[in-house]
Amino acid sequence: MNRMELKIGELAKRSGCQVETIRFYEKEGLLPPAIRSQGNYRLYGDSHAERLLFIRHCRSLDMTLHEIRQLLLFKDAPQETCTEVNQILDKHIDHVAHRIHELTELQKQLTHLRSHCNNPTAGKDCGILHNLATTEGLSSKNLGSHGGGCH
Repeated sequence: MNRMELKIGELAKRSGCQVETIRFYEKEGLLPPAIRSQGNYRLYGDSHAERLLFIRHCRSLDMTLHEIRQLLLFKDAPQETCTEVNQILDKHIDHVAHRIHELTELQKQLTHLRSHCNNPTAGKDCGILHNLATTEGLSSKNLGSHGGGCH
């Protein structure tokens, strides 16, 4: 049942989500299209609010849109077994563990870099700046998005 009829701004305020984010989720197919009022306003119901809560909870767990899309397929098919849901979550847990390892390595590198300048000096004598400007400070380790590439 889709009782409540909220305009997008009201749904955004109630959910703590930005209007642009709601539109994005709708465009990506994570939220079903809203019905339109006679004045052509989007009107959202209870099911939209519940689904938005589900999506936001998944995002708070750092799940990708692809993972959320997969989970929503299972949520929309309650008669199906949750074996694949468990597999999705297990894969995400492995991904998080890998990222924790990468971030721990990054922290070690940053701590080592910080050790190059223990006393304030002129910028031209700063060990951190010198280290960052040379290849001696580059790590051969792959740190995911922080592995020396460009953002």
